[in-house]
Amino acid sequence: MSLLGKAALAMWWDIAPEVKADFEHWHAHEHFPERLGIPGFRRATRWSSASDDGGMFVMYELDAFEVLSSPPYVARLNAPTPWSQRLMPHHRNMVRSQCHVLESHGGGVARHALTMRFSPAAGREAELRAFFAAFSGSMANQPGFTGGHLLKHQAPDIAATTEQKIRNNADQAADWVFVACGYELSALERLTRTDLSEERLHSRGATPGGANGLYTVSCSATATDCT
Repeated sequence: MSLLGKAALAMWWDIAPEVKADFEHWHAHEHFPERLGIPGFRRATRWSSASDDGGMFVMYELDAFEVLSSPPYVARLNAPTPWSQRLMPHHRNMVRSQCHVLESHGGGVARHALTMRFSPAAGREAELRAFFAAFSGSMANQPGFTGGHLLKHQAPDIAATTEQKIRNNADQAADWVFVACGYELSALERLTRTDLSEERLHSRGATPGGANGLYTVSCSATATDCT
């Protein structure tokens, strides 16, 4: 098994404690069904920071990268609901990456997720991808883990949307993303000190200065769950 489709939308942000309950209600019961009603959206999953610091990680799995510039999706981005308009200004430190799925092994949803955001060094993209292809394929069946997925950002050719303007056009993007899923948080955390440490990734072709996060699943749904 692997991610559902050839593309993904990966996002990170922080939410203030005073609006978290309203946010989770909106995100699970209005926003997920809205997005999953768009042709090409296959599955939506939200994880919350494992340290409960208000951080969120959300991943939408998509049939193809072209879904991210499709008329139905762009129309939704330009017509946010009143509930969306009220909550989107509270999405702080937004990182939003529209991605091709480069490698995907094992399940795409588990209790915990480790996300790693980084960039390949010039001329070393193939080497870094080969490392993650081999690593994710082997780790998916190891104790504590369920899957590993490598994503690469590419901005779709669309104009700034109403939702972006609500967020003051302040969205950042991660270049490459690795999502490791598992049922043991300690096993995922250990990767950042061993096989996926900054030193190890640098030796395989990544530039220094990546960002890591550990998350626990809050909500997941497929398109058929919302019909």
